Amino acid sequence: MKIKVINEQENLQEVIQVLLTHLEPSKVMKFWAACKLSEGDYLQFKEKLFAEETVASLYAKIKDFQDEESKQSPE
Repeated sequence: MKIKVINEQENLQEVIQVLLTHLEPSKVMKFWAACKLSEGDYLQFKEKLFAEETVASLYAKIKDFQDEESKQSPE
């Protein structure tokens, strides 16, 4: 039987991406701070995390997130 060893940094990046997909960024950052996950090189991590993003793509994601949130919250 073979066991695949998971790269810790890649795993952490994948988990953060899942959290960012399903939670608002401020909640993810609070969780990150609570877990003391900021011990690595944040700038390097940020570059990898947002490598494919532009200001326009981030704006679109934020807008979509806010639109979805406004649909779910009662007025």
